[in-house]
Amino acid sequence: MNLYAEVVVERAREVLQGDAGDPVPSPCNSVCRIDAHTGWCEGCFRTLDEIAAWGRLEDGEKRVLWQDLGRRALTPTLPEGESEQQP
Repeated sequence: MNLYAEVVVERAREVLQGDAGDPVPSPCNSVCRIDAHTGWCEGCFRTLDEIAAWGRLEDGEKRVLWQDLGRRALTPTLPEGESEQQP
């Protein structure tokens, strides 16, 4: 697991364990490079659409996205919905 993945997993854990009334922090960590294979930012594991929508999301939606980001960071090689091909 790379350093950015470790940070996202830890931050996701903190956000999801926090109080529901706490403000939800942005996942951005100023890396801002989109991986051509996955379509995810290499720093926060969001898609461009998720990055663009962040400011319009309700806190509950942001927490759901944080949960997804934590999962993506643990398996960052395949985009969502794609499974490994067996030879």
